[in-house]
Amino acid sequence: MPPSFTEQPRPVERPPVAPTLTDRIARIASGLIGGPLGDHAVDPPRRRYWTPVRVILLTGLIAFAVNWLQKYPCAAGGWTDWSQYTNACYTDIRALWGAERLNEGAVPYRDHPVEYPVLTGWFMGILGQIAYRIGNVFGTDGGPIFYHLNAIVLFICGAAAIAILHRIREDNRRTDLPGPNPDPALVHSRPSRPWDAMMLAAAPVVLVTATVNWDLFAIALSMPFFLYWQRSRPIMAGLFLGLAVAAKFYALLFIGPLLVLALRQRKLLPALQATATAAVVWAVINAPVAYFWRDSWMRFFELNSERPVDWGTGWYVLRGVTGWERLWDSEFVNDLYLVLFALSCIGIALLGCFAGRRPGVPGLRGVATADDLMPRLAQLCFLVVAAFLLFGKVWSQQYVLWLLPLVVLARPKWGAFLLWQAAELFYFFSFYGKMLQVSAEGEDRGIAEWLFLTAAASRWIMVAVMCALVVQEILIPRMDAVRRLPLRPKPAAPTPLPREASGPAPAEAP
Repeated sequence: MPPSFTEQPRPVERPPVAPTLTDRIARIASGLIGGPLGDHAVDPPRRRYWTPVRVILLTGLIAFAVNWLQKYPCAAGGWTDWSQYTNACYTDIRALWGAERLNEGAVPYRDHPVEYPVLTGWFMGILGQIAYRIGNVFGTDGGPIFYHLNAIVLFICGAAAIAILHRIREDNRRTDLPGPNPDPALVHSRPSRPWDAMMLAAAPVVLVTATVNWDLFAIALSMPFFLYWQRSRPIMAGLFLGLAVAAKFYALLFIGPLLVLALRQRKLLPALQATATAAVVWAVINAPVAYFWRDSWMRFFELNSERPVDWGTGWYVLRGVTGWERLWDSEFVNDLYLVLFALSCIGIALLGCFAGRRPGVPGLRGVATADDLMPRLAQLCFLVVAAFLLFGKVWSQQYVLWLLPLVVLARPKWGAFLLWQAAELFYFFSFYGKMLQVSAEGEDRGIAEWLFLTAAASRWIMVAVMCALVVQEILIPRMDAVRRLPLRPKPAAPTPLPREASGPAPAEAP
C-alpha cells in the first residue's frame, strides 16, 4: 500500500512564466536589455549555459560582492572618528570578535555567554577558532580574518537560499489539495515561476545588510523547510525547520500557520510529523549546551526579555511622536506587544481557517475540497513574521532579511516590493545618521530626530502595506500571481433586438 503522504511524480514539463509579460515593472525594466518577450521568441528559450538559475545566482553573487565592498572599510576594526557610522559599514560580526572574546580564543557558551541561539553561536565559534589560530600562526590580528571568513560562508548561505527559492518557484506545486493522493494534474496545475528568485538575488537591501549579522545562515536553513513541505516530505521539512529555529528563533513562527492549514485540510499527521521532528532536532542541538553551561545558554532568553525599546521600532516612533513616557517602561511595552501580537495571530489563524472556503462535499463536514482556495503557507508565514516585527520592541536593521524570501514566496510582484525596499534603505542610512548624532553628541553631527522618526515610520508603514496586499490576495485569490487563476469573465453586452422586433422598417427610397 502506498504511503499516505508521498511525493507525486511530475506529469508534464510546464513552460515558465515570463515576468516581462506578467509584471509591469519587469516589462519596463526589460527595455534595458531589448524589451519584453516577443511573439516569435522561443519560450522557454533553448539555453546551453545561461539558464535562469545561473543568471539569478550571478546576480546574487554580484550583490554579495557589492556588500563585501560596502563593509570593507569596517573589516579591519579599530574604528576611529565614528567611521563605522559615517561609512555605514558597521557589522556585528566584526564588533563581536572582541565583545565575545573570540580574539582570546574563547569557546562560545563554555568560556563566555553568547546572546544568540546555539547553532549561530557554534557558527560564530567555529569560524572564530579558525581565525584565532590563523592569526597566531601568522602573528597578525585575527579580526579581519574572522570577518572575511564569515562573509564568504554567509555568501555561500545566501547563494544556497537563492537556489532553493528558485527550485521552490520552478516546481510551484500545490499543497492545498484534499486527500492523501491528490490528482497529479491538479498538483502541478500552477505555472512554473523560476524568475521569482531574482527578487531575492537583486533585492537592494542585500547590498547593505547581508553581513551585518548571521541572519543569512538561518535563512539558508529555513528555505528547505518550504521546499520539502511542498514536496510532501514532512520529516525533511521538520529537520530543516528545527535547524533554522536553532539558528534564529524567528523560524519558530512558521509552525502556527503550518498547523492551522493542516487542521483546515484535516491532514494533521504530516504537520505533526514536521513539528515533532523540528522539536527533536532543536532539543538535540540545545541539550548539551543547556546541560553543561546553563547560565550561558539562558543568556539569549534573558537578554530578549530585558531589552528596552529598540531604535526604529513602532514603539520608538510612537514615543517620539506622542511623548508618552510610559513607553520607556520595557515591561509595559512587553505586555502591549504580547497582547497585540496574540491578537494578530488569532486574526491570521481565522484568515487561514475561513478565507476562500467553498461548501464541502455532502457528508464530509466541511472538509477542504479541490475547489477551496486556501491561503498559501508562505502567505501566512509572512503575515506572522511581519506582525512579530511590527509590534515587537526590537527591530534590528538586518531583520529585513527575514522578510525577503517570505515576501517573494507570498507576493512576487515588483512594484510594492521596490517601494518597500526604498523605505528600508531610507531607514538603513538614517539609522547610521542617528547613531552618529547620539555617539558624537555635542559635535553637531548626524541627522535630526524628526528625520529618523520619518524613516522609521516609513519602514513600518511599508511593511504594514505589504501585509495588507497579501491579505487582499488571500481574500481575492485571482489577484495572486502564484496561483495564476483565470479572471472572471465579463458579463456579455446586451444583444440588440432584431429590426423586425423593434418596429416596422422604413420604406426604401425609390
